[in-house]
Amino acid sequence: MKGRGCYHMSAALGIRREDKNRWERRVPLTPEHVLELKKNYGIETFIQPSDIRIFSEGAYQKAGAHVQESLTPSSVVFAVKEIPVNFFERGKTYVFFSHTIKGQKYNMPMLKKMMEMGCTLIDYERIVDRNGKRLVFFGRFAGLAGMIDTLWTFGQRLQWEQIDIPFREIKQTIHYKDLDEIKKHFTAIAKKIEMNGLPASLTPFIIGFSGYGNVSIGAQEILDVFPIKEIKPEEIESVVKNPSNKTIYKVVFKEEHIVEPILPGKKFDLQDYYQHPEGYRSTFERYIPSLTILMNCIFWGPQYPRLLTKDYVKKIFLRKEKPCLKVVGDISADVNGAIEFTEKTTSSDNPVFVYNPTADATKDGYEGDGIVVMAVDNLPCELPRESSQSFSEILLRFVPEIMNADFTVDDFNEVTLPIEIKNAVVLYQGKLTPAYYYINKYL
Repeated sequence: MKGRGCYHMSAALGIRREDKNRWERRVPLTPEHVLELKKNYGIETFIQPSDIRIFSEGAYQKAGAHVQESLTPSSVVFAVKEIPVNFFERGKTYVFFSHTIKGQKYNMPMLKKMMEMGCTLIDYERIVDRNGKRLVFFGRFAGLAGMIDTLWTFGQRLQWEQIDIPFREIKQTIHYKDLDEIKKHFTAIAKKIEMNGLPASLTPFIIGFSGYGNVSIGAQEILDVFPIKEIKPEEIESVVKNPSNKTIYKVVFKEEHIVEPILPGKKFDLQDYYQHPEGYRSTFERYIPSLTILMNCIFWGPQYPRLLTKDYVKKIFLRKEKPCLKVVGDISADVNGAIEFTEKTTSSDNPVFVYNPTADATKDGYEGDGIVVMAVDNLPCELPRESSQSFSEILLRFVPEIMNADFTVDDFNEVTLPIEIKNAVVLYQGKLTPAYYYINKYL
């Protein structure tokens, strides 16, 4: 044994090649942390070769990793996104974003295969603290890239509408070198707005954020580069009456702004809303007429009221006066979810579509009547280096204990794991653990 704690010299982990699409260049563990795991815990790493991975094979080899196609020598395989059904080895443990805990239909064949093969599944999404807050996440980077791509969308839309403002200079996230370059460019654009102001047709320029978690924080981090003033939802009306053309107004909506109890006289209670969402209705539409851009950053399930419905946007588009709302940055990207007219998710090479409410139809691109929707469903991969470094830094503290656990023990209750990881075990030896029995109804 070597390093801190009681860790097995023979422990070996695998890192799968990401191949969901050509934009997926992220890794769960960086070369720097692979080296640290080897030095401090004697953990060997086997990594599949990849032509697109953000860190080179040479960097991993220099860190002591074995670059090879087969991950058979490893007892635990780490990945980022979903794994093809023909990849799994019998009895092995896999750690990745499985996208199965909502019973997602498209991933049930993968889950069934894991069950057939007697695999153990640890899902990053369910590694949470005692308050349910996620501990291992890419959310901030989804927010960063989502805000950048939404502002690019806005710039392209305005150019099509022949409105000349500096936002048309913004590029998609994938066309910048890194986050530093993005922030420098946005700072230069911000100075132009401070100097020249915005056209009257865009004043007041109000951007609304639904939610206040990691995704929203990342999105706001980008917007805060510009000359912004944060206002409360109840201040929107006064801003509309007396706006500045050199300010972008930012408003963050929490649950109490979005819904109200159905029962007359009942006060809003956050825990009651989460436990009994059927007792609440949406009130969010009252803010929509004043927003220019809406950033959707909330977790949504079918039990919750929607933020924006097709019926509502059809009503506002049938009015004589055109609505202010031009773009929805749907970072959450739930198809027909909180934003009902998010008819599909998009990709980095085809990131937006226009939803025409009167025709109930979509058209790829940013041209045409309606609201432009940015719904890229894999946004953190647009900042692959920074997002991988941050993710690996967080994941690192859990890896030694995952590698040291004995996943051959028959009784799941006897497996020694940190409680945060144990609660994230969806499958154990091919069977759903008690917290996830409910997934049976989707299989």
